[in-house]
Amino acid sequence: MAQRDHLEVRPVSRSHVVAARGDPVDVRPSCRFGTEVISYNHMVVVTDEQNRVDQVFHALADRTRRDIVRRTLQGEHSVTSLAVLYPMSFAAIQKHVAVLERAELVSKRRHGREQLVRAKVETVRRAFDLLGQYEALWRDRVDRMDQLLNRDHRTGDTP
Repeated sequence: MAQRDHLEVRPVSRSHVVAARGDPVDVRPSCRFGTEVISYNHMVVVTDEQNRVDQVFHALADRTRRDIVRRTLQGEHSVTSLAVLYPMSFAAIQKHVAVLERAELVSKRRHGREQLVRAKVETVRRAFDLLGQYEALWRDRVDRMDQLLNRDHRTGDTP
């Protein structure tokens, strides 16, 4: 493998840099290293926390799963007793509980032959807090839009 020369770059504009020898180099789609052009991809980095939040809201997107969380916040339920409450198979309820468990919205424990499901209050509270933050953000935006719409455009004053 050939050893590469060091590339010194100085910004000239948003889309160009000047290499050490003074040649402009377009860095939008690629980067020039000596005589070699190296392409790169823009990458989106998602954190573990963002993945957990996505899992929680994916799990809560289904009405049956929301109802299971609501019921298990009130107390432990066996998967069998939950299955009786919904017009679907036992296996379907098990799958719903598995989705909720992966999102850490519920936990399961074995008691004899039964699996008991209980809501994890701390995860539900975090989701509630996040929704509260979104609500505050949107209320602020709506208030600012309201102020702009109510401004008297001739004088720049609000009525």
